[in-house]
This record gives sequence, structure tokens and C-alpha cells, in this order.
Amino acid sequence: MKLITLITHFLFTFIRCIPGCQICQQLVRCCCGRLIKEHRPFAGNAVTSFGDGQTQSETWTVEKDTVKSPTNAYGTIDFQGGSQGCKAKSRHMQLRSRTADQPERSMYPGSRYGYSFVRLSCDSKIEDILQLMVKEWRMQFPKLLISVHGGTQKFDLHPRIKDALSKGFIKAAGTTRAWILTGGVNNGVAEHIEDALKDHASHLSHKVCTIGIAPWGLIDGRHDLLGRNVEAPYQTLRNPLSKLHKLSRSHTHFILVDDGTVGQYGADTRIRQELESRISLQQIHARTGKRIPIVALILEGGPNTIFTVFDYLQQIPPVPVVVCEGSGRAADLLVYVYKQTESQGNLLDGVQCDIITAIKKTFGLNHSEALHIFQTLMACMKTKHLVSSMIPECLIALSDRTSVSLKGVVFCLS
Repeated sequence: MKLITLITHFLFTFIRCIPGCQICQQLVRCCCGRLIKEHRPFAGNAVTSFGDGQTQSETWTVEKDTVKSPTNAYGTIDFQGGSQGCKAKSRHMQLRSRTADQPERSMYPGSRYGYSFVRLSCDSKIEDILQLMVKEWRMQFPKLLISVHGGTQKFDLHPRIKDALSKGFIKAAGTTRAWILTGGVNNGVAEHIEDALKDHASHLSHKVCTIGIAPWGLIDGRHDLLGRNVEAPYQTLRNPLSKLHKLSRSHTHFILVDDGTVGQYGADTRIRQELESRISLQQIHARTGKRIPIVALILEGGPNTIFTVFDYLQQIPPVPVVVCEGSGRAADLLVYVYKQTESQGNLLDGVQCDIITAIKKTFGLNHSEALHIFQTLMACMKTKHLVSSMIPECLIALSDRTSVSLKGVVFCLS
């Protein structure tokens, strides 16, 4: 089935702010993040009123102040710039031209062309997204799902940790035929995953399937991706003055989630959570009924990363979390609290004030905000057996293993 047929059949959409939004008429910048003059006229029957006799609302919301249209951005990406410029479709054609004694092999697992992408609305059905991934992108379900979380802005990693990611984590992911899920941009934690892939991918027998799930409105150069079933040239050189992010060229697939906003985080949260949950329900072996295990990997990160860890541990069944010690901020706070609690999650005497002080210093929060983070950290420690503090040497040790397994709900290096 052609991608254009599949997209039309499942009616993926994108979202944009309603022109003439009454809330934003007196503003220079709309609540959606765009300048008022950047709003494009809507050719259709968009409803711009706000109820019977109501001309204005106190709060702008995606649900009532935006309209949907059939998606106008999907296809494959032709990354430009740098020494590793590549053209997805041309490489596919080169592979097809191999002789009979050189069997065709895709550069990326499950994707015919590599660098497949789609723009879709934040309320898209997860069943439709999975159908797109499996049927059109031809992705084979993994034996392990690794969801990477952490800082969204640029941060440095100690060379020892970077080396561990390259030699251990990436090789382990390749050996287990795992899927790696990240934010998909060339910044923050996803940038370090990209570096690790570039450093070690050439040593793998097959490419690692890396899926970037990002807010459409945070992508620098997103207008270059507009077009239906296109091969879109995409420049990876970033404008240093831009607050937006470039897509990472080391990812194989991109799901760009649109909630009608620009320059704002959070559009991808629901899609990513539900997609991970749905993937974890898929069976690896029909006979045994064994399902795809999922593990969260944490590097650095801000307060939201701690809330993400809490959410994983509260799921049914809970998702084990691996925290990379020494990567900074949220990760190091998690490790610090982990070491200061007993097996049942009770805090050792006399350390509460020190932890709250560390939270204030790390994130620049006031006492009330720091106390909320502290309470969340302690809630995480109630399921301490699901949290692993992993030093870089443990990641390197993975390179000597033939598999990474989840025994019960505890992440094991065996």
C-alpha cells in the first residue's frame, strides 16, 4: 500500500490556530506561539465563535481554538549539510542495483528508504500510527524497547560516559534488535544518542532502529518538510540564534506531533506514552505469550524528567528505569536519593534538608517547588527495586553480552 493511500485512509491531520482567535486580537504574539501576522487565512468552514453570545474566553486551548486539516507533511527526508550528507531514496536505488550474489539489504531496519517522517495531530489514534510504522514503514517489532529521556537543551557528558554509550549501550541495542525512542532532535539527550550512533554504528551487523518523537512546532526548518509523499531536502546546520531544534540525522524514523503551537514543549507527550504502552503489549513469541519489554534510560534532565520517572514507575505493570550516574542534574539527584534510602524506600536520618537544598541548587527552584520535587523523588523510591543506578562501566560491560533481558520487572545485565 502506498504511503499516500495509508495516510488518506487513516486521516492523519495537522492542527493550526483559528484565524481571528478572539483571545489574541490585542496581542503581538498569539497564544499558540506565532506572531499574529503569521496566521494564514483558513480556506474552509472554520468556526471562530466561542459559544452562544460569547466573544472571548479567558484561556486559549488547543481543543477549541484550533482547526484540523489533512496532514500536509509526510514522506522521506534527504538530510543536507555536513560530511555525512545522504539521500535516502538514492541509497535505496543503489541497494536495488546490487548483483544477484549481493542480496538487497535495507540501510535501516523496517524502512524501505530510511528517514521516514510524518506530521500528525496530538490526538491521533495510536492504532493508526502503529499501522503506519508496521505496514508502510515496514518496521519489525523489536525484542526490546528503550525509551531515552533527559535534558532538552545542550549539555556536556564526561568522556567516560560518552564512551560507555558508544561501546555498551548502542552495541547492546543492536545486539537485541531494540528500538530506541528519543526526542529526535539534534540537541540535549538525543544529540548524545546521535553521537553514540555515529561513533559505533559502523561496527554493528545491522542498523539500530531509532525513532524520534518530537513536537512539530519545535522543529527548525519544518517548512522544508511540507509536502505529501515527498522526498524533502532538509538542512541540518542550525541557526545559533534560533530557539528551535534541528532533527537528528542519526534517527531512522520521525513522528512529528502537532498541537497547533510553535516553540512550545509537550505536544508529543501523550503520543509517546501511549505508543510505548501499545508496543509493550505486542508479543515477541506467540507460543509463550512473552511481550516486548520496555526500559527507560535517564541521562541528565530537568524537573520534568523526575516526573517522567515517577510516571513510569506508576504504570501497570511498572516500567523499570535505568539512571546513568554522573550525567548531571535530574539523573544525579535520582542517584543521590537512591543511595540515601533503604531498601523499602525510607530515607536515612538527617539527609532530607540536604536533598531539598540540592534540588534548589540544581534547578534554581524556591522552597515550595523544591519540596514538590522532593516528594516526587521519595515516591519514586517506594518502588526502589525498579530503579537501577548505572555507572558508565556497566554500560561498557553490555558490549560483552549477547542479550539484555528484563527478569520480572527489574532491569538486569545478563
